[in-house]
Amino acid sequence: MVKKIALAAGAGLCALALSACQDQASSGGAARDYISAVGSSTVYPFATAAGEKFAEATGNKTPKIDSTGTGGGFERFCQGVGGDTPDIINASRRMKKKEFDTCTANGVKDIVEIQVGIDGIALGEAARGPGFELSEEDVYKALAANPYGKPNTAKTWKDVNPALPAVAISVFGPPSTSGTYDAFKELIMGKGCDANPEMKALKDADKDKHDAVCTGLRGAPFYVEQGENDNLIISKLDKNPSSLGIFGFSYLDANKDKIKAVPVQGVAPTYAAIADGSYPGSRPLFIYVKKAHVGVIPGIAEYVAEFLKGAGEGSYLAAKGLIVSPKDVAATATANATNMTPLDGSVLK
Repeated sequence: MVKKIALAAGAGLCALALSACQDQASSGGAARDYISAVGSSTVYPFATAAGEKFAEATGNKTPKIDSTGTGGGFERFCQGVGGDTPDIINASRRMKKKEFDTCTANGVKDIVEIQVGIDGIALGEAARGPGFELSEEDVYKALAANPYGKPNTAKTWKDVNPALPAVAISVFGPPSTSGTYDAFKELIMGKGCDANPEMKALKDADKDKHDAVCTGLRGAPFYVEQGENDNLIISKLDKNPSSLGIFGFSYLDANKDKIKAVPVQGVAPTYAAIADGSYPGSRPLFIYVKKAHVGVIPGIAEYVAEFLKGAGEGSYLAAKGLIVSPKDVAATATANATNMTPLDGSVLK
C-alpha cells in the first residue's frame, strides 16, 4: 500500500522531523503520496520524461514537476522540510553557498547533489536568419548595460563589430530567476568582459564592481526576458528572423526545422562540442534531493535511479538532447544517489 504523509498545520516540528508530520492530518493537513519537484526549465523535459518512466515501472503516481526556474526553485526547496515543501529541485547550475546556508537555516540540512548530465547555453536564430557568428566579446558589448564601465550606446550588431550585420540588437532570453540566465552571464558575458585586460584586473581588485560591469544586462528592446518557457523563445525567433535567442541545447536540438545554431568563438553548440568542453557555454545539470524526505514520500530513491538510468549513454534522455556526463562524474552521481550522500556546503561558492 502506498505510504502517505500528512502535512502539519504546525510546521515547526515537521521541519525538524518529516516523519512526525504523518500523524498530523487531524490538524488541518492533507496527504501527499507523490513526488514534488521544482526548478529549471532546461532540466524540466528530462525530469518529466524520467517521471513518466518511473510511474510506468513502479506504479507510483507521476511526479508533479513545476518549471519555476533554478533560482525560484531553490527558494521553494529551501523553505523547510515537510510535505508542503518540494522533495527535489532541478538545477541548470550548481547550488550557491548562500542558497545552501538558507536551506540549513530553515532545517534543510541533508541535501544530496546529483549531476544528471551536461548542457550548453545555446545561441540560436531563425532558420532564415542572417547567419550570425559571434565572439564572447561581441555578445558582451551588445548586451552589457555598461560595457567596460561606460553606458551602452550600440543599437546594431555592426555598432559592436564592423564585420557583423547592420541589424538591430534583439535577443530573447530567460529571466533572472533562471539558471540559464546565471550561466549565460558567467560563461559568455563574463568571459567576453574579461577579454579586456583592465576588466580582468578589476576582478581581483573589486569583485563586486567587476560583476556589475561584466554581467549587468541591458533591458528591452536589446535583451527581452521571456519567462521560464524556452519554447516561447523558439516561437519568437520564428516571427523575428533577425533576432537571437538564448536557451538550453536540448531546445535547439529539438527545433532544427525552425532555428539554427549561432557559433560562439568559432564553435557551434553541438552535442560533441558541449560534451568535450570545446564549446564555451558548456555547463553541468543537477538535481538536489532532501534526504529527510527519502523513505517518507514514496518513490524518491527509485525516481532518482530512473533519472540516472535515462541519462546514460544511448538512453532515452540522451535522445532528447541531454548530454551524457563523463564516466567519473556519472560514477560519483550514482554513488551519491545510491548512498544519499549529503553535500558538503564548504565546496560551494
